[in-house]
Amino acid sequence: MNDNSERSKHAETIIRNHVIWSMGAGLIPVLVADIFAVSALQLDMIRQLCRVYNVNFSETQGKAIVTSLTSSTIARLTAGSIVKLMPVIGSIIGGVTVSVFAGASTYALGQVFKKHFESGGTILDFDPARLKKLYKQQFEKGKKVAEQLRRDDKARKEAEEAERKAQEAAARAAKEAAEAEENQPLAPEGKDVIARLREIARLRDDGVISEEEFQEMKQKLIREF
Repeated sequence: MNDNSERSKHAETIIRNHVIWSMGAGLIPVLVADIFAVSALQLDMIRQLCRVYNVNFSETQGKAIVTSLTSSTIARLTAGSIVKLMPVIGSIIGGVTVSVFAGASTYALGQVFKKHFESGGTILDFDPARLKKLYKQQFEKGKKVAEQLRRDDKARKEAEEAERKAQEAAARAAKEAAEAEENQPLAPEGKDVIARLREIARLRDDGVISEEEFQEMKQKLIREF
């Protein structure tokens, strides 16, 4: 694998991780705090991408670019954040909406910066006006990516919950079976065998018979039973 493909793979990992974290930040129930958290994560993503592509990072320029590219998205995120104020259902609907939009926005930003850096650009010659169309295209793709990540996470949690319940059920069944076996009265023959085993064990402990003789007699009793 050459350096460019390795670097591109590293960049995609950074973008994916920040998409997931942004989706988590979008679920923060505090009004507008979710948006600030997403913005901070997006800026951190740009910082890490700059490091991957050996580009000097400028926090001031980075913030200006994020604000310029995501202005329309921020309005939609704010609307979703306000919906969270509605009792019960609002927090669910608003949380999911903001989560998906936050993930999509982070994905779009990451892809735009990745493409710009791979073409030899820097953060100082980044032209938001020229790249806004690409951001919008990647935002639509990002919504699908975020939805898939959300479904995958839900499916993973459901599978883990199902496995946990299955393990608990198996443990309960094993415990009940052990208790039932323990409480089940022995047949007369069983009691007789146990008594005889105890008797030959005493003979072994008293040195009357050897360990080898004890094992032979025990196996014989078991076979007869």
